[in-house]
Amino acid sequence: MITASHNVPEDNGVKLVDPMGEMLEAAWEVYATTLANASTDEQLFEEYEKLAAQLKISTEITPKVIFARDTRESGPALVESLTDALKATDTEFVDHGILTTPQLHYLVRCINTEGTEEAYGEATEQGYYNKLAEAYKKLMKRVPSLGQVTVDCANGVGAPKLRRLVETIGADLLDCAVINDHIDQPSKLNYQCGADFVKTQQRLPPASHVAPLARCASLDGDADRIIYYFNDSDGNFRLLDGDKIATLAASFIGDLTKAAGLTSLRIGVVQTAYANGSSTSYITKTLGLPVVCTPTGVKHLHHAALKFDVGVYFEANGHGTVIFSKGALQDIAEHTPESPAQAVALESLKALVDLINQTVGDALSDLLMVEVILAHKRWGPKEWDGTYTDLPNRLVRVEVTDRTVFLTTDAERKLLEPVGVQEKIDALVGKYKQGRAFARASGTEDAVRVYSEAAERGEAEELARLVAEIVAQY
Repeated sequence: MITASHNVPEDNGVKLVDPMGEMLEAAWEVYATTLANASTDEQLFEEYEKLAAQLKISTEITPKVIFARDTRESGPALVESLTDALKATDTEFVDHGILTTPQLHYLVRCINTEGTEEAYGEATEQGYYNKLAEAYKKLMKRVPSLGQVTVDCANGVGAPKLRRLVETIGADLLDCAVINDHIDQPSKLNYQCGADFVKTQQRLPPASHVAPLARCASLDGDADRIIYYFNDSDGNFRLLDGDKIATLAASFIGDLTKAAGLTSLRIGVVQTAYANGSSTSYITKTLGLPVVCTPTGVKHLHHAALKFDVGVYFEANGHGTVIFSKGALQDIAEHTPESPAQAVALESLKALVDLINQTVGDALSDLLMVEVILAHKRWGPKEWDGTYTDLPNRLVRVEVTDRTVFLTTDAERKLLEPVGVQEKIDALVGKYKQGRAFARASGTEDAVRVYSEAAERGEAEELARLVAEIVAQY
C-alpha cells in the first residue's frame, strides 16, 4: 500500500501486507530496510540474491503482488517505480488503483482464502462494501438509527470510499454528512483536519460546524484510524478516542456473548502505554475484563489480541479492531440457541463478526461498528462519554540529537537508558495526584514522546513540561 497515512501531503511511503491481510511480520522489517538502504543497483541486486538464498526462497515460483495507493500527488510516480521493480523480478501484479489501506488488507485475505473454509469475502472493492453493508443491515433491522453523523475524511481517500459505502447500504440506513472531502486538492490532505489533528489539538476541525451533542468522527489520510468527538451543551469539546471505542466494543461484545449463551468465550482488551488510566480501570473493574499492555505499534497489539478468544485492541489514536479466534468463530457458528432471545443475540454476534475488518484497523468498518453499538444501546455521545472520565493528559514532542539512546522496558512505560532518567521521572510523578508519565523514542524521527496524566489538567501539563525538560538534556 503506497501511503503515508496521517502524515503531511509531501510525505509518502509503503505499508506491506502479509498473505493473511495482516501487517508485515516484524522479522521481515529488517530485510525490507536492508533492501531500501541499498545505494546502487549492483548493491540492491547483491542483497536481493543474498536474502533469497538466506531465506531459502525459490526464484522458480512466480510471485504475485497486489497494490494500491492513496490520493497523494507522489503516488503515481511511486507506482511507476514499483511496477518497474515487479517487472524486473518477473512478478505477477494487479494495480487496484486508489483504495483505503484496510481495503487492500481485505483484498489480500480474500484472495488467499478463496475456496477454503476461512473464505473472507469477495475479492473486489465492491465485495468489501457488500460484506459490510449486509452485516450492518442485519444489525440495524431491529433498532432505529441515531440520525446523522458528521464524518471528517481528512481530505483523503476515505471520502469517496465512505460515499460508496453509504450508497451500498442506503442513505436511509446510514446518514453521513461527509466533510473535508477535497481529494482534488492534495495540499489539503490532513491539513487542519483528520483523526491526528483532532486527537492532538483536542478541538473540532475548523470546517466542522455542528450543533451541541452532535456525533462527529474523523478519519486519517488512508482511513485506518477513526476518532469520535462532540461539543457538549456548554460548548466544551469532548474527545471519544481509541480507548473509548475499545471500551464500547468490549462492553457490547461481552453483553452479546452472554445474551447468546456463549459465556465460555474469553474476551480481553489490549492497550498501549498511551491508554488513559481511567479506561484501564473501567475495563478491569467495571467490565471485569483482562487488559494487556504492549509496546506502541498496531503489530504488537494485534499479536497480543490473538491470545484471546475475542481480542479487542485500539491505540488511543483510533487505530484498532477486534479479532475473533478460529475457536471462537467455530463456537459461534456451531452454537445452538436455547431461546428466541438467545437466537436474536447470536444472529447479531454473527453479523458483528462480518461487520468488523479483522485484518487491520479500518476506519469505515469501525465507524459502522460504533454506529451499531450506539443504536443498540440507545446512547448519544454524552451517554457514551459518561461511562468513565478520562484523566487530564498531555502529549509533548521533544527533539533530541539521537533517539536511539532512549531504551525502554515494561511495554515502553519505563526507561532503561539513559541511566538515571527514569528515577528523575519517578520522583516528579510522585508529587502529583494520580500522576503518571513516561518517555519513549519516536520510531521514525529524532524525537522523544513524553506522555503525562494527573488529576488536574494544569498538573498534567506541568508534569509533561518538567519531564520534557529532563529528556531535552540528553
